[in-house]
Amino acid sequence: MKSEPKVYGITDLQREGTTLWDGIRNYQARNFMRSMNPGDQVFFYHSNATPPGIVGLMEVIETGLIDPTQFDAGSRYHDPRSPRDAPRWDCVRLRYLKTFAAMLTLDELKASFTPEDLGVVRRGNRLSILPVPEGTAQRLLTMLQR
Repeated sequence: MKSEPKVYGITDLQREGTTLWDGIRNYQARNFMRSMNPGDQVFFYHSNATPPGIVGLMEVIETGLIDPTQFDAGSRYHDPRSPRDAPRWDCVRLRYLKTFAAMLTLDELKASFTPEDLGVVRRGNRLSILPVPEGTAQRLLTMLQR
């Protein structure tokens, strides 16, 4: 899951302990989020940073929650076409697990993984939520333990 550190970074999650991952307004990213289950571990990726990369680990603690920002006219994520009786946007609650001692940068990821192994290295990828295959996740965790 990607977030800009100036908007919401790993230190924010560490301080708060848990967060609602709201504001997702891309159907494919939303559907990837819908496939998550409580107990799943999730990499926290700082995007739009210098350099971008994986900085921490989170755990899914609740799924299928209605994203409240879609109904908030003052929110940048407000969706006036989302009906209250059948909301189109939902979210998950995440718990902070750890901040890695060193970031695994996008350049390091590109040198170690193919786009088929790790979607974040795919040229032109803009999705904020991407699945990571189990084998790739294990390789990432090994690399991040350095």
